Amino acid sequence: MNQDLSIIRLVMEATVPVQIVIGLLVLASFVSWAIIFRKRLVIRRARNEAEQFEQNFWSGGDLSQLYRGIESRGGATGMASIFEFGFREFARLRQQGGIPPDQILDGSRRAMRVAQLKEIDRLEHSLSTLATIGSTSPYVGLFGTVWGIMHAFTGLGNVQQATLAMVAPGIAEALVATAIGLFAAIPAVIAFNRYADQVGRLEVRYAAFMEEFSTILQRHVSRGAAGAQAPASVAPAAARGG
Repeated sequence: MNQDLSIIRLVMEATVPVQIVIGLLVLASFVSWAIIFRKRLVIRRARNEAEQFEQNFWSGGDLSQLYRGIESRGGATGMASIFEFGFREFARLRQQGGIPPDQILDGSRRAMRVAQLKEIDRLEHSLSTLATIGSTSPYVGLFGTVWGIMHAFTGLGNVQQATLAMVAPGIAEALVATAIGLFAAIPAVIAFNRYADQVGRLEVRYAAFMEEFSTILQRHVSRGAAGAQAPASVAPAAARGG
C-alpha cells in the first residue's frame, strides 16, 4: 500500500468524529473478543461437568452419598447444582411428614427448575453484549463513513478543479471506519450464534436430566420407602433404561 494512504496514516489524519468512531469500534472489538474467549471456557467447562456428573449419577451408586459429596465441595454448578437443589428439597419435604407424594415431587421439580434457571442465566451472561456489538458496529462504522465522505466533498467546495488525489484520502478514511465496524461485528455475530446454540443444547440436556431424576423420585415415593432419605437404594441406571 502506498505510504501516503496507509491505514495508520489515514486514522491519524482523520477528522475528530471519525477518530472517535474508530476508537469506539476498536474498543468494542476488544470487549467482544474478551467475552468470546471467556465464554468459550465457561461453556466448555459446563459441558465437561455435565458429562462427568452424568457418569457418576448413572453409575448405580448411592445417590445420598453423591449428594453429600457435592454439598461438601460447595459451589456446585450446572447439572450437579440441579441435582443438589432437587435432592435437598425432596429430603426436606420427606422429613416433614404428612405431605402427599405429588406435592413432594412438585416441590423437588420447582427447586430443580430454579437451579436450572440460575445456571442458564449464568451461561447466557454477556451474550447480549455480543449481540449488541454485532448488530450496532456496522451502523457505527457507517456513520463514520458518511461523515468522512461528507467532509471530503465539503472540502472541495472552494476548489476550482477537483482531482482524484484530493478526494481519495477522505474516501479512504471513510472506508476505514466501515472496515473496522465489520471487523468488530462479524466475530461477535458468529460467536453469539454459536454460543446461544450451545447454551440452548445445555438447557435441553438439563431439562432431560430433571425429568429423569423426577422419574427416579416418583418411583421411590410410589414404593412407599421408609425414611427421610432420598432414593439411595434406587439404581439410576435401571431407572434410565425404563
